[in-house]
Amino acid sequence: MRRAAAQALRSARRSPFRKVLITRAFPISRVNHALSERSASTATRRDAPTQIIRSSMYFRNFSVAALVSVLASGVWYYQRNPETRALVNGTSVSTSGSGLSETHYSTLASASGSIPAASPSPSDNQLTAPTAGSKRRVLIVQNDEFYIQELADDVPLTKQAEDDGLNRSEMLTPEQATRKLRKSEESYLVGRGKGVVRYDIVQIPSNNPIEDDHAEKIVEVPQSVTTPPDGTSNSDWMFWGVFDGHSGWTTSAKLRHTLISYVARELNGTYKSALTDPSILLPSPQAIDAAIKRGFVTLDHDIIHASVEKVTKNMKQKAAAAELLAPALSGSCALLSFYDSSSKLFRVAVTGDSRAVLGRKNQSTGKWTATPLSDDQRGGTPSEMARLRKEHPGEEHVVYKGRILGGLEPSRAFGDASYKWSRETQLRMKQYFYGKTPAALLKTPPYVTAEPIITTTKVEPERGDFVVLATDGLWEMLTNEEVIGLVGQWLEAQPKSSGSSSNTASWAKSFFSSANNGLPVEKPKQGNKDVEEGQQAPIRQQQWQVKNTDERFVVEDMNVATHLVRNALGGKDRDMVCGLLTLVSPMSRRYRDDLTVEVIFFGEGDKSGDVVLNAEASAPKLGAKAKL
Repeated sequence: MRRAAAQALRSARRSPFRKVLITRAFPISRVNHALSERSASTATRRDAPTQIIRSSMYFRNFSVAALVSVLASGVWYYQRNPETRALVNGTSVSTSGSGLSETHYSTLASASGSIPAASPSPSDNQLTAPTAGSKRRVLIVQNDEFYIQELADDVPLTKQAEDDGLNRSEMLTPEQATRKLRKSEESYLVGRGKGVVRYDIVQIPSNNPIEDDHAEKIVEVPQSVTTPPDGTSNSDWMFWGVFDGHSGWTTSAKLRHTLISYVARELNGTYKSALTDPSILLPSPQAIDAAIKRGFVTLDHDIIHASVEKVTKNMKQKAAAAELLAPALSGSCALLSFYDSSSKLFRVAVTGDSRAVLGRKNQSTGKWTATPLSDDQRGGTPSEMARLRKEHPGEEHVVYKGRILGGLEPSRAFGDASYKWSRETQLRMKQYFYGKTPAALLKTPPYVTAEPIITTTKVEPERGDFVVLATDGLWEMLTNEEVIGLVGQWLEAQPKSSGSSSNTASWAKSFFSSANNGLPVEKPKQGNKDVEEGQQAPIRQQQWQVKNTDERFVVEDMNVATHLVRNALGGKDRDMVCGLLTLVSPMSRRYRDDLTVEVIFFGEGDKSGDVVLNAEASAPKLGAKAKL
């Protein structure tokens, strides 16, 4: 493995540039719940003071009904070129970004068109919901002024590539490997006083461009919609999602822009319905779960079937069909978490084989326990295999060698039209547009569903709970207990390695009393059949001939998600870390998958109301940018 890594070609890559946005309420006549956007632009050094910003996760001061108009009606607006576009009450608020000269992928043949300047129209700002094939009237921010502009309803998905055109045969040095690990890391301190104190994110590509994606949102919900237990403040809805794409990046990019919107729309309807019944204050747990499932299934229907309806209206538009069908032809798993600060309930909705694991401290032993909040939904998972055989009786090869029809490993996913379209539809798409010959085993589609399995967990912020969300690339390398223990190890190291002014040390000290030998985690109970059957073991450890010992781990990073990835790739074995990061696409895919990791820390933090960029644990290019 190491010799192969040392001999492989190296590609100097540029990380995806994730712009940090702020959306906050501001009044505009005849637009009741418009939001403004703040975007950040100057570079921030790792040792620079923390910048107070609002991330793209942050929405404030509007009802759930308005939230739906913000999220659900604007789902077709995406980032294009160096511009950043935020969804604002059915409008598009756009500001110029710093525009790095990085390779940029788009579902259009050409994605170079920026928004043209429009003449001011201050008296005409009443916006309506879009209809099929219509153009949308949007509010555009340019040079601190507002304009009305018409834009097409469908705007292309985009993704930045990692390749800068350089390939070298030399192996990465440890310093170069560290820079590569930290290129896309993000960290935020959450001063909402709602039970969440921090979340960290990192992505490491193997495919080029990376097929993983992620999304985060915080929504402040007024008391008129959900009444907090103490009746003194509004509650927050917080969403975190990781999306593991396959056969391309377009489906996961679609989920980044739309999944939270679809789920929020369904939750809004559910909560509104509950308000009409004076005997109840909140929807039942079953009703909330059903709303989340409807959001997932409705979005997948739009990806798979609505796209076909659109392209068949004009059989000669192959260029348009290439864009519309791309999210259907590729696929993506999805893990979306939903935290309600009023109830302290943390829901995890999983479609596919991404995984969420809860870390909670055992007060008697001082160690952490790892509790999986999801099962891996694959063809080889016994429960999924039984479901598929029941839904498709008489089809011997509905699951073959652990894969659906012998091909797809996840048994639940968005997109993957070749497992959902009828044979007739697949042949028609192949004849007139794009597609492939239907599988010989295809008899009674759909074989793959986007309907998630949902778990609900009562979070205990006072005990310092945390949750790790990650695509399967991480779980191929580390066990649940190793991941939770590594986060515990990182937390214990913070007071020792950080000065008194460190943002990390200020809240992390409250989690521990003393250090432990090895990873501070309870060992898994033997014979837990449900967990063993529902979770795949880390197959890469055998491939890489890794010694199963805690001595292989190291603490070198201020971002805990980066800390997990570094140790997944080898930890103290710098030769292995450098070798695995030296490998370039497509060779790298044989040894490691795309990696997306999010870690959410619960606790009793400050109540400033701010979401703060934690500069010491974030990539420099995420520094504060010019505010509108």
